[in-house]
Amino acid sequence: MTTTTADSVSGRDAPSAEQVRRGRRTAILLFAVGFGPMVLATIMFYTGWLNPAGITNSGELLQPVVSVQTLNLETVSGEPLAERFGVEKVDPQWLMLVAAGNCTEACEKLLYLARQVNIALGKNAPRVSRAAWLGTTPAALEARWNEEYQRMERLQQVPGTTPVWPEGVNPDTEARILLIDPFGNVMMHYGAEHTGKQMLKDLKQLLKLSQIG
Repeated sequence: MTTTTADSVSGRDAPSAEQVRRGRRTAILLFAVGFGPMVLATIMFYTGWLNPAGITNSGELLQPVVSVQTLNLETVSGEPLAERFGVEKVDPQWLMLVAAGNCTEACEKLLYLARQVNIALGKNAPRVSRAAWLGTTPAALEARWNEEYQRMERLQQVPGTTPVWPEGVNPDTEARILLIDPFGNVMMHYGAEHTGKQMLKDLKQLLKLSQIG
């Protein structure tokens, strides 16, 4: 009769050194295939590498990029905005975030701009979501919000914190649209001086270069 011990079973089933190396190579390859295009797109967009015309973006680039976590924002249900992003997410999205301390006429222009640009993306529209952080909102805008901006999520400040905005961005003095990539990097911003065509061109270029989000 043959006796099988725990040690013999463990020894027989343990992967060889070559199998371990092969597994690591497979994991690296899967990561490169999945997230390599996003990394490459970011490098190309910032540096103009492989782009004969050089950098053609219209938005204001942030160099270096800023983590969305520093914004200290959450949904009305208390979900931290930062948890929406990361390499582990199955269906990551880009985000257009309208930020304004007081939603005046310029702020409303950006709300409208973000909505129209999102719609103009056509089949790529689902790859980009919209949200807004508004310190104060006029009663008239609140009254028509659900009709005009029902697909724009409202965000709020995490209790006990203060948003740390990227350098050059101060929503209390000037409303801005922040563009956040699927990894949670605040990479670019727009203001009332930008047109919908400019923002749409930037987004189309990013979405074309990137297969993530």
